Amino acid sequence: MTTKPTSFAIIGAGLMGRLLAVSLARAGHQVDIYDLGGPEGEHSAARVAGGMLAPLAESAVTEHGVVRMGRYALARWRELLGTLASPVFFQQEGTLIVWHRQDAADAARLRQQLAATREQVPELPAMEPLDAARLAEVEPALATRFASGMLLPGEGQLDNRQLLAALALEMQTLGVKTHWNQAADPADFAPGTSGQPGWVLDCRGLGARSTWHALRGVRGEVARVHAPEVTLARPTRLVHPRYPIYIAPKENHVFVIGATEIETDDLSPASVRSALELLSAAYAVHPGFAEARILEIATQCRPTLPDNLPAVRLRTPRVLEVNGLYRHGYMIAPALLDVVLELLTTGDSPLARSFDLTVDTAESTEELAA
Repeated sequence: MTTKPTSFAIIGAGLMGRLLAVSLARAGHQVDIYDLGGPEGEHSAARVAGGMLAPLAESAVTEHGVVRMGRYALARWRELLGTLASPVFFQQEGTLIVWHRQDAADAARLRQQLAATREQVPELPAMEPLDAARLAEVEPALATRFASGMLLPGEGQLDNRQLLAALALEMQTLGVKTHWNQAADPADFAPGTSGQPGWVLDCRGLGARSTWHALRGVRGEVARVHAPEVTLARPTRLVHPRYPIYIAPKENHVFVIGATEIETDDLSPASVRSALELLSAAYAVHPGFAEARILEIATQCRPTLPDNLPAVRLRTPRVLEVNGLYRHGYMIAPALLDVVLELLTTGDSPLARSFDLTVDTAESTEELAA
């Protein structure tokens, strides 16, 4: 951290804001956090998510630097969750990818892409091709339903809503001053002056459009269902040309099913067509979803920059901004957390360079560490 205790105002109490608040408060700093919504995170993209930690699987849609962030974050999640008073569901049983015979060509292309990624990021575990017998052994619930698949070992997932609640409780325990239902802007503060916080950390996501002019929303839709007849042991992805989906099993036969990625910041409820395609695809993976009970169908928009990559920047003195986590929030958040903590400690971040993450600083590195 900084060389002596100081004060922080964190704007945005989504995933990044809460992780930073807890880390800084534990280090002895005074922390105030502001959010447009309440402790449940109802305005945050972090609330509507699968919570999957799948760097190799996500390499199909992102850069190698993000893959390295995801690999780094898997180990850090175990450490971070171990410090929380409230338990958070976490598993690291890998990711299963399956497809129907008519989509075998798409699956073959995906397999080649994942193999190429591992050549560039060799610390990733090797993908395991599965024939029908091995697939039945790995995931008995899908025995006889698919002729082949792929297992990506070591990938994980967590329960995003349990985590948000556990972080909110931890902030309360550590004495973080929470300003729920109170919007804030960096312009509201004069950091480093008398009576003001020493630093402002802006983690507002789409709420920061006034300062990130190229920021856009990418809509996602997920269904949470209770399916007592389904016993999937790990996140499962279906290769499909029109609606590839993921199914993330949580505790007590609750499943989060997601698929859609739409270039819009529309936050209206899911359409009938989207809901039908989402649930029909889940049923195509396992017929037990036919009798599942729909707990919720939710939509949210992920904050996304033009290159679909995360960004950290210091454009004005003592105001550090983190944004652009796109669809990879849970997968990369611990990596970005440690980058920010390095910057606040020393004014530099070797981790950022290892992730090919450019930190945009208009100020000197001495200002960061001051």
